[in-house]
Amino acid sequence: MTQATYVPNARTLPLGVAILAILIGIFGAILLVASVLLFLLLAAHIGFGATPFAYFGVSLLAAVLLLIFAVLLLVVASGLWHLEMWALVLSIIILGILWISDVVSGKLLTVGSLVLLALLVYLVLVRNHFR
Repeated sequence: MTQATYVPNARTLPLGVAILAILIGIFGAILLVASVLLFLLLAAHIGFGATPFAYFGVSLLAAVLLLIFAVLLLVVASGLWHLEMWALVLSIIILGILWISDVVSGKLLTVGSLVLLALLVYLVLVRNHFR
């Protein structure tokens, strides 16, 4: 006698989420490269002994922040690609904050604000695809 097994439906990745994940991943990779280049530039300047301490401290802080943002963006892109609910919630929160800041600053009908709003609405509409 054969036993029936239940196979859950595979979640499908919506095209818009895939595009958003790829774009976020590309931006995260660019920031990662920029942070590595900044670290290398700082190392070269230290080697030549030509970097004042104030410049070095600000540049080091910028390089560390770039690295942190790059890693966070790559993690969020991966979460969106794998339809993780935490990535969706984080994306909606960030888009909501950005859109509200546009509204407060009086940029309600700019292209950027409308794109943010469209992305926000789209992510809310496709929330059932996430686990």
